[in-house]
Amino acid sequence: MDDSSGLTERFEEHRSHLRAVSYRMLGSLAEAEDAVQEAWIRLNRSDISDVENLGGWLTTVVSRVCLNMLRSRDSRREDSIEAYPADPAVSREDTVDPEEEAVLADSVGLALLVVLDTLAPAERLAFVLHDLFAVPFDEIAPLLEKTPAATRQLASRARRRVKGAPLVPEADLSRQRSVVDAFLAATRGGSFDALVSLLHPDVVLRADQAVGPTPAPLLFSGAVTVAKGAMAAVQRAQSTQPALVNGVVGLAMAPLGRLFLVLNFTIEEGLITEIDVVAEPERLAELELAVLDA
Repeated sequence: MDDSSGLTERFEEHRSHLRAVSYRMLGSLAEAEDAVQEAWIRLNRSDISDVENLGGWLTTVVSRVCLNMLRSRDSRREDSIEAYPADPAVSREDTVDPEEEAVLADSVGLALLVVLDTLAPAERLAFVLHDLFAVPFDEIAPLLEKTPAATRQLASRARRRVKGAPLVPEADLSRQRSVVDAFLAATRGGSFDALVSLLHPDVVLRADQAVGPTPAPLLFSGAVTVAKGAMAAVQRAQSTQPALVNGVVGLAMAPLGRLFLVLNFTIEEGLITEIDVVAEPERLAELELAVLDA
């Protein structure tokens, strides 16, 4: 362990894991890389001669770093009510490849990243470490200066937020999901006829002014008109995933995991009769988003 090249090699063995933990904790690849780098610096400054589990030691270090970063971020949000939905700490220009981060965000789950961003720092740490990386509560508790039982409660509270509470029976939720999935697939694939087939002939779409540079909210009606509008959003659809929105199935558009807008659907007899596009920050903040099971 005294050999610097040997220590570097051992650290690199854990880098991908540390990066994965940090990204889910912070939701920003640039910040995750910063946290991993900080873990490397602390490793070099520490006497680890008696450390038996280097991976566990590094996970603890990077988790502490992430927790401090989250708490600092929360303080800035309290100072500025305009920090929602984009946080200055994670929207700065970085050397991180945007395409790489987009792929990573999609693999983790855009809806999950959005919901994680609504959790308190302690809840997020407890949930990420336990539910996503199977770290025991008795190992997480010291990081939060809480008992294992209290830490378990934090994770449980976070889990309820992440999973949400459907307002309709499972069978109805499944039917909603089928229609919404088909709508998203048709939009991503640019399949106009498939879109029209999912829409009621008299479908109505309402969209907040914030959706685009318009002087007033948008209102469209008719299957053909609404489908044409959806065709104009093919690129945006690539950063969109299904989510539970106020207890029913909707779509969350969240480039890099940053919530931009939400589509609420009214579905009757297998056809979409209404689409409400929510993009105003105040309205987005009032929505309860949760992750849909695959």
